[in-house]
Amino acid sequence: MVKLNIEGRVDATNAGEFQTAVLNAFQKGTNVIIDMKDLVYISSAGLRALLIGQKTAKSKNGSQKLINVCPLVKNIFKMTGFADVLIIE
Repeated sequence: MVKLNIEGRVDATNAGEFQTAVLNAFQKGTNVIIDMKDLVYISSAGLRALLIGQKTAKSKNGSQKLINVCPLVKNIFKMTGFADVLIIE
């Protein structure tokens, strides 16, 4: 299991770095936990990175799990339909 801690905002300015971090985590293990306790906002570019992570997990027979998601970010996931695709605890 590999754990990533995400903080602040994930938007167009840093979503590429976030995507790279997620993909690098899957090179270290097949199960990735993304701790979002300090994340306050995620844009569509960040959602794309999570979707790529989810697809990578599936291709490796692993998992990508999001934990400590704040209500605002959970609402973004619900409004975009990502709450039905991602594993959120």
